[in-house]
Amino acid sequence: MLLLALFSTFGLVACGSSASASDTLVVANGADPITFDIQATNDQATTRVARQIYETLVHQDEELVLRPGLAKSWTEVGNNTYEFVLRDDVYFHNGEKFTAADVEYTMRRALTSSTIAHIVGSVDPEKIEVVSEYVIRIGTKTPFGPFITHLAHPATAILNQKAVEAAGEDYGTTSAVGTGPFKFVSWVSGEKVVLERNDAYWGQKALMAKIEFRTIRESSVRLIGLENGEIDIAYDISPADTASVRANDKLTLVNTPNLGAEYLGLNQASNDYLKDINVRKAIAHIIDVDAIVKAVYQNVGTQMSGPINSSVFGYNSSLSPYAYDADLAEEFLGKSAWPTGGFTLRLYVGDNSAERISVAQVVQEQLKKLNITVVINQMEWGAFLAETAKPKETTQADLFLLGWTTVTADADYGLYPLFHSQSTPSGGNRVFYSNSEVDGYLETGRNTSDQAVRKAAYEAAQAIIHDELPWVFLQTRENVSAYRNVVTGFKHHPMGSYFLAGVSKK
Repeated sequence: MLLLALFSTFGLVACGSSASASDTLVVANGADPITFDIQATNDQATTRVARQIYETLVHQDEELVLRPGLAKSWTEVGNNTYEFVLRDDVYFHNGEKFTAADVEYTMRRALTSSTIAHIVGSVDPEKIEVVSEYVIRIGTKTPFGPFITHLAHPATAILNQKAVEAAGEDYGTTSAVGTGPFKFVSWVSGEKVVLERNDAYWGQKALMAKIEFRTIRESSVRLIGLENGEIDIAYDISPADTASVRANDKLTLVNTPNLGAEYLGLNQASNDYLKDINVRKAIAHIIDVDAIVKAVYQNVGTQMSGPINSSVFGYNSSLSPYAYDADLAEEFLGKSAWPTGGFTLRLYVGDNSAERISVAQVVQEQLKKLNITVVINQMEWGAFLAETAKPKETTQADLFLLGWTTVTADADYGLYPLFHSQSTPSGGNRVFYSNSEVDGYLETGRNTSDQAVRKAAYEAAQAIIHDELPWVFLQTRENVSAYRNVVTGFKHHPMGSYFLAGVSKK
């Protein structure tokens, strides 16, 4: 099956021209987008394309500095409310003028989306007020420390009401209208997305006439495309392929820190075995994360001691990783209601990462040592996300491998959507974790702008999460891409999705 997949995907590359066109930037991504209705999804494959089409009020650059975007400035005016002065020279791709009415429409529509509730849920609909054509006020229900940072999240990008309503249910599939440097042209699901330059863009015009994002799931096939000149930039180069990139003087490897974490989710809500903390601790100690980092990821990343990494505000540096210890794992299992194992767990993994598939196989082998059978279910990326977002009554996923990027670099975004009891499951809490004390700490962190208070609350929440083990904490993530040396201006962003307007080809 793997060979068939390789040849099938290779055909996607090989059937194209022998080299990418000089006016077209061809980018290979490892997964297909879900939808370009950015309020209906929160996945990286979509965001990597959508960031070229849409723009937010606030822009977060590659150094994570917040800068003006569609809003020229913002001022806190009291009552947990900010006033935004908007640019008056911006047009949507359909020719409509961008105004405060579009911001109001976007915010009110976003508040109806369960998918991005963790991003915009702090907004008070009674405090959204259009002051004038280019001035709007937006307020939160309570003090909310990371509010401005959240407005730089891609999911808060500004939509055009006329375009959304005209497309109806097809919006995000056959139509996507933003204000960004590139315009949506077409999307062939499972194959490619085509964008063209927005010549009416308000800012610096994009350097390339077109971008073609190709969905190529295997890293090795993305590398073949690079070597053949059919691909200009390839995202998510596998650790197994990095040596080949470094050895090729026509290619450049880019490896930078990422704000994300990899984890094994343990669904306690619908699985009696995983409800037992001793079973969860046994699993945590039988999985050799350090060996996974070395063998599967070839030392890309470091073992996590908790749910967020050290680059994120609020990180708790006092926690220790769960070390591999087979004897201790057996001891914990012996304290459970199933001291000799003898049960089966279903592990779900997406098809967009060869490394995660390998990790699933490692987990399967290591849990055999505890007489626990693991059945691996490998699924297409979109189907995998849908399965793990099902209610606890219907989900089949006992275990699942996933990652999360704390795109705001603030612990609120790395903890609230994943561990607050109100964030299950589509908001991010796919393990149905529920702890009232953790909820309280996360709410404290949200409801004050005092950074010292926020940091203490987040550290306390992480300590509880660390001890209760809703996840097996795996390793930090890194952004690893490669490009042909004809490409100039390509830069990584810590959140893992990149701005391409400034990229060109020699």
